Amino acid sequence: MSKESANQAKTAAEPVVKTPETGMSSEEATSLIIAPYVTEKTFNQIEKENKLAFIVSEKAGKKEIMEAIRILYEAEVDEVNTTRTIRGKKAFAHFKSPEGARELATKLGLV
Repeated sequence: MSKESANQAKTAAEPVVKTPETGMSSEEATSLIIAPYVTEKTFNQIEKENKLAFIVSEKAGKKEIMEAIRILYEAEVDEVNTTRTIRGKKAFAHFKSPEGARELATKLGLV
């Protein structure tokens, strides 16, 4: 099997669905959001500030992170703050709904 036919078989098996607003697919969203990040400090942010932390790709921008969270977790984000650390780039997402961070953390099994 040639490289080209292997790529065609892979793309035929998993259709790429892009959102009409931004053109971001779920695969692209998955590559931007690496994992949720929970420590004692971020757990307090979930409870008190309605924020949830994620480790994200180094190339991810704030608007892309907001869109990726909307696509992957079906949650509306109000704003995103990012920071670069030794562990990688972190994004702190503030949710629109009053209990958005807690609901998402519960859905992900973090709480």
